[in-house]
Amino acid sequence: MSSINWLGVVLATVVGFTSGAVWFGPKTFYPVWWRALGKPEGGEPGGGMSMGVVFGSTFVAVVVQAIVMALVIGKLDEASDVGPAQGGLVGLILGVGIAAAPSLSHRLFGQQGFKVWLIEVASDVLNVTLMGIVIAAVS
Repeated sequence: MSSINWLGVVLATVVGFTSGAVWFGPKTFYPVWWRALGKPEGGEPGGGMSMGVVFGSTFVAVVVQAIVMALVIGKLDEASDVGPAQGGLVGLILGVGIAAAPSLSHRLFGQQGFKVWLIEVASDVLNVTLMGIVIAAVS
């Protein structure tokens, strides 16, 4: 098994978490996404959970993504040098194929529609693409 590039994981986690925060910020896609979910204006996300739990859980999920991305890129790097462009491509492929594609059925069966799916997965794909760039750049 490949060794994990921990500096890459830390930097990719910061980049992924920050990118997600900007994507779902109050001046970006959060209001559109919230309305697409059919939620009332001024409502709070998290379904009554503590925001510490929501953000903490989100952070842990981003760390897991970064570790997996580091493992994938590390394994590919053993066979052929993986630079930032290739790392970004790996992130894009994993984002579209592993994150975006299967989640479509969840949104449709949950009656949340294409708009919710598109806003959510566009963020996921962007985040893992950026993570791939960062991890490959520091490898």
